[in-house]
Amino acid sequence: MYQVVPGGAGGTITDVIPKQKHSKDTRPLVGAGVIGLVLVVAAVTAWCYYIASIRKAELLKTQLLDLNKDGYIIRNQGGSIVFRMDFRSGTLDLDSCSKEGEMLSCGQTTDRKLNFFIETVRPKDTVQCYRVRWEELVPDIPVEHAMTYTFAHWYGGAVSAIQHWPVSIKGQQAPKPFVTSDIYANRNEFGGILESYWLSSNATAIKINNSVPFHLGWNDTEKTMSFQARYNDSPFKPNPGEEPCAELSYRVCVGLDVTSIHKYMVRRYFNKPNKVPAKVMFRHPIWSTWALHKTDIDQEKVLEYAANIRKYNFNCSQLEIDDRYTRHYGEYEFDPTKFPNATAMFQKLKSDGFLASLWIHPFVNYDSENFHTCVERGLFVREPTGRLPALVRWWNGIGGILDFTNPEARDWFSSQLRSLRSRYGVSSFKFDAGETNFLPWKFSTRTPIQDPSFFTRRYTEMAIPYNDRAELRSGYQSQNISCFFRPIDRDSVWGYELGLKSIIPTVLTISILGYQFILPDMIGGNAYLNRTEGIHVLPDRELYIRWLELIAFMPSMQFSIPPWEYDNEVVEIARKYTALHESIVAPRVLELASEVLDTGDPIIRPLWWIATGDETAYKIDSQFLIGDDLMVAPVLEPGKQERDIYLPAGRWKSYKGERFDIKEPLHLTDYPVDLDEIAYFVWV
Repeated sequence: MYQVVPGGAGGTITDVIPKQKHSKDTRPLVGAGVIGLVLVVAAVTAWCYYIASIRKAELLKTQLLDLNKDGYIIRNQGGSIVFRMDFRSGTLDLDSCSKEGEMLSCGQTTDRKLNFFIETVRPKDTVQCYRVRWEELVPDIPVEHAMTYTFAHWYGGAVSAIQHWPVSIKGQQAPKPFVTSDIYANRNEFGGILESYWLSSNATAIKINNSVPFHLGWNDTEKTMSFQARYNDSPFKPNPGEEPCAELSYRVCVGLDVTSIHKYMVRRYFNKPNKVPAKVMFRHPIWSTWALHKTDIDQEKVLEYAANIRKYNFNCSQLEIDDRYTRHYGEYEFDPTKFPNATAMFQKLKSDGFLASLWIHPFVNYDSENFHTCVERGLFVREPTGRLPALVRWWNGIGGILDFTNPEARDWFSSQLRSLRSRYGVSSFKFDAGETNFLPWKFSTRTPIQDPSFFTRRYTEMAIPYNDRAELRSGYQSQNISCFFRPIDRDSVWGYELGLKSIIPTVLTISILGYQFILPDMIGGNAYLNRTEGIHVLPDRELYIRWLELIAFMPSMQFSIPPWEYDNEVVEIARKYTALHESIVAPRVLELASEVLDTGDPIIRPLWWIATGDETAYKIDSQFLIGDDLMVAPVLEPGKQERDIYLPAGRWKSYKGERFDIKEPLHLTDYPVDLDEIAYFVWV
């Protein structure tokens, strides 16, 4: 039964003892085997996770966009990052994400469900777009995405009181409603002309969908602009019967260069004019009574003003009778004390070759004869319950504001304008105000509106019957109204805050937003008390001359303070530049204006329009182009009779006859420009 086998040192063992000995000796081997097995399993698991992570990484890529839990980046065709957006309202749960075709979608964040997607669209070979939507499923949760703006220079958005080109961001601002506002009275708000569209020098553009309850903020420490959608603590409202679930949706498009991507965006997303205003409005200046007389206007002063225009041999497209020709605001009859025979006045103006327009607004003050009528007929914007009219304060008092979503209010307002036209032969109207800051914070309208700025759109529509010669100062989705848009009143100062230096950045911004028929307010500014650089009530003489020279190269000109208020030299300079405007500028502008109907391209263009890869051109805010072949460089500094000029590569001829045939951009340092001159160059 027992077998003797060779043993260890000097001994023998039975087969029982060897079994015990064997178990003890092989224990480390078994442990090693278990460890090895664990390591193999771990390695296989790690490999599987690695493969899964690679697949997830591939899943979260679409074309040139990379998505992660906190945001996404977009690269251009060369592989460089051109756009970065961070998610501030939640962290995506990447396990909830899937990809189908060119659509990335996710179903939840780390703490709640949502609808999120990014879809890649390639509308043409040179453009790649990304449709982005983040939709909350729980009411009153804001959606916020933060765009890093350090990759490029940015343009667009809105006019502002302190206007820079490109956009200059300073300080921190929590997201606030992106709605139209009167920036003369509210200088930290967004202006009366705005669109939720931005364009960058690295050929990237972003357009926020019009349905978004859009709020904009910024942080110059983080170098971000915050795009937020929300309904709580906001004048935006959800559609009737819908929960206030916020949705932030927009498109980001990337092209080959800044000019081509803007052309694509304008053609795709902006309204366009359907007609060009009257040609004479481009050729001859408008003359307004406002800056000269303010509200102290009467029949005698109007006729004297018109007589002086003829006396000093100036042309006139139309004469604007501005504020306070009626007894009360909201009435449409001439004050018989100030205008004892308005009919005779209009007949005299007509016989002397003048067409006359009138200043109007959307308010009816409580002391107006029409106030009771409008209350009884329900023509005013109302308080939130809709039971009572809302009283609003504006710069000329307190009253109601007409509800232009109400067909009856529109008809009533239109009938007043038609009556003025038929009774006196009024040529057109200057439509003032229209911004949303004149609405109550909470309000109701006959037709519910979700976006307060849609009220601005409705008001601008009232100008359509008069758009040959009409003037508006506010606009939102209003490019197709097809009349002149005027930036808000300028102060008679040199600087960027509603002064002379603000004009070019403001006009370029409005142009990028799709508004091309631009009336850049009154030459010399409005001469407001305590906001005027000059003696007594007149703007500084040098400022007035430099302002005049600049406006001569804009689509239209407008005088109020007349040149004869200064001296004969100023009168001669004014004659020189109104003639130059008519002979050189207006023909080019009219040719470009006809193209706007099809393209939407700017008439007044930034230098980068023809120098798309030129870093210096991206930052120039004191020169501009009319079309592609006329470059203008005005003097905008007091006491200067020279300036530095940047000439893009090309063949240029100066107004002095000098020729520049240059293959690289050229800096002209201290280029001499006398007080009665403005530097301009024509492409040869």
